[in-house]
Amino acid sequence: MKKKILYIIAIGSLILGLTGCNKQVFDTTYSYERAILSLPNGEIIEGKVQSWTDYADGDQIQVKIDNKQYLIHSEDVVLISE
Repeated sequence: MKKKILYIIAIGSLILGLTGCNKQVFDTTYSYERAILSLPNGEIIEGKVQSWTDYADGDQIQVKIDNKQYLIHSEDVVLISE
């Protein structure tokens, strides 16, 4: 009986830990309509996303807007899903 109660407490704690904060545990958004990019020279690029790629081994994102490819650090891009 004690083991069953401990399992219930452990599972409840795990669920609370995964959902109790304001953070998405599993990223399921793969489609973005618009993007805002901040370039190193201070220029802001905003437009319709034609394609984008997130590199798993780094902090860079490649975004294609108006037939131009931008390789940009993830801190300097906002991807918007409407």
